[in-house]
Amino acid sequence: MKTSLEIAAAAHPLPIGEVATRLGIPERFVEPYGRYRAKIDLDLLDEYRDRPLGKQILVTAITPTPLGEGKTATAIGLSMALNRLGKPTVAAIRQSSLGPVFGIKGGGAGGGYAQVIPLEDSILHLTGDIHAVSQAHNQIAALTDNSWYHDNVLNIDPERIQIRRAIDINDRFLRSVTIGQGGKAHGIPRATGFDITAASELMAILALVSGTTRLEALQDLRARIGRMVVAYDTAGNPITADAIRAAGAATVLLRDALKPTLMQTIENTPVLIHGGPFANIAHGNSTILADQVGLRIADYVVTEAGFAMDMGGEKFFDIKCRAFDAQPAVVVLVATIRALKSHSGDFEVKPGRPLSPEMLTENPEAVIAGGANLRKQIENARLFGLPVVVALNRFPDDHPSEIAAVREIALAAGAYDMAVSSVFTEGSAGGIELAEKVIAAAEQPGELRFLYPLDQPITTKIATLATSIYGAAEVSYSEQASAQIAVLEDHGFGNLPICMAKTHLSLSHDAKLKGAPTGYVFPIREVRASIGAGFIYPIAGTMMTMPGLGAHPAAHQIDIDEHGNTVGLF
Repeated sequence: MKTSLEIAAAAHPLPIGEVATRLGIPERFVEPYGRYRAKIDLDLLDEYRDRPLGKQILVTAITPTPLGEGKTATAIGLSMALNRLGKPTVAAIRQSSLGPVFGIKGGGAGGGYAQVIPLEDSILHLTGDIHAVSQAHNQIAALTDNSWYHDNVLNIDPERIQIRRAIDINDRFLRSVTIGQGGKAHGIPRATGFDITAASELMAILALVSGTTRLEALQDLRARIGRMVVAYDTAGNPITADAIRAAGAATVLLRDALKPTLMQTIENTPVLIHGGPFANIAHGNSTILADQVGLRIADYVVTEAGFAMDMGGEKFFDIKCRAFDAQPAVVVLVATIRALKSHSGDFEVKPGRPLSPEMLTENPEAVIAGGANLRKQIENARLFGLPVVVALNRFPDDHPSEIAAVREIALAAGAYDMAVSSVFTEGSAGGIELAEKVIAAAEQPGELRFLYPLDQPITTKIATLATSIYGAAEVSYSEQASAQIAVLEDHGFGNLPICMAKTHLSLSHDAKLKGAPTGYVFPIREVRASIGAGFIYPIAGTMMTMPGLGAHPAAHQIDIDEHGNTVGLF
């Protein structure tokens, strides 16, 4: 089979204005960025406010292997298949971070015959939103240090400056740095560090802004940025971005980033790409604004949540759905035979390496053994009150007996139905079964439930997550984490949802624990707060907010050929 980049190069994208016209978006709301990308003016929300809302479909997954299980490809393929069935549908996905693009995970635009095109445009810079987030974030960080440097009228405690710098790259060397060296004219030395831009609070804010008009969305953005806690003073009181007079400039830098970007799939189905928070170190969902636009102009909006149901899926419900009038209809849970076999504990999957021959051998017993993870993720999804359809992303080496085992596990665990999806190799034709079952599931009764009430103590909400979703027996806290929780509750920040930062490779905090581990202690190392975004941000185990590069990153393979074409980009 051709590479995703080769398939994309042979595709026939429509001019983006034609994609918008087919979707019923008037030209006055379309701001082209070249031939195949456009920003959508949020004045559309006001004009279309009386239109009935479409149905929202969430695509998430079981706990993945390091190779990824095709969740975004499934979301894109499902949107194409729904359109093929005559159901006007928009896919809503996150923007790719350049960190994993040049690292190892790859882009977030699908693949094969279920991808966004042009591929390079979709994963390299897009319309500059991530760079705008980086700039606005670092502007706030610079103004925080500047307020401390010039007379320190706010009594900023340099040991408690909360905001770090942000950059869209995987670079472990920037995790901990010392700034302000070289004498007083160059600043005052202090220890700090960098986070990847996907972990920036501003990225989370961008993804959680909502409004029924353009002005409402802009005002919500401004208010959220103003509430960001950037430091504490010497008496322990929080200092906000408003207090250091940084929120206004950051808002101006981000005002164009509020507009979702319209692109298309390989079959010309419309895609809204907007926002890029990771699910292992942030809340892992595309923006509310993209969903709001899509729900006003289409019958279905297929949105994806990062990594697994215990990660982006749970955060979709407990964080994103609390922030606007969400009415999701169905959860699609993506699974693969290889991931289920890996959860048996008998096989090891390493990034950048081919699967072992033993793993490709017919072995339904290993699928059943690893099915504990699928069962638990179905249980997790059903906690939120919606029907679940399992989508088995089929690979050429999957065997009928193994597929039958997945169906048996899914239906016994309470899934509404199970479908085999081949959208990667067949495009929309390979997603018809899945689309038909999603349509049927969307007609089933369901009522969104949240996992916990917001007025519970922070430790109670963390414990609910750890025991109900992750399978832990109890939670432990470092001294630092306990002290941080006490400070947050003392300042009235306790009534916020939890956004857990943990590994995506296990239901637990430990990537080595496969399947559905139980009886373990879930350790909280540190607790941060994203007050502007509106969530508490515990960090479990050794999770890092700045990823590092492997020994053989994807960047080594990316180049141009003798004709000037990009090669090596998937």
